[in-house]
Amino acid sequence: MQQNKLYVGNFPYSVNENDLRDLFASYGPIEDVRLITDRETGRSKGFAFITFATQSAAESALEQNGKDMKGRALRVNVAQDKVKTGGGGGGPRNDRPRW
Repeated sequence: MQQNKLYVGNFPYSVNENDLRDLFASYGPIEDVRLITDRETGRSKGFAFITFATQSAAESALEQNGKDMKGRALRVNVAQDKVKTGGGGGGPRNDRPRW
């Protein structure tokens, strides 16, 4: 299985998508940068996912793990697929009598 998507975390909230592109572009072509933001405030949560065009570029970019970015040590790992759970729930239960 080819894995060309990386998790990049522990960077300052002031970092934007362009900062990440600039930092990782030297490793190879980047297909997508997905900066994760808070839904309510729109502020960065300090992590992102970067998808490279090739697996070899992504593997090379792993060397950024632990490197300093604006005073913080980056965490760079191969992204893991989100585990799908049964989800849902929390709705009204219709099997209880209404008194």
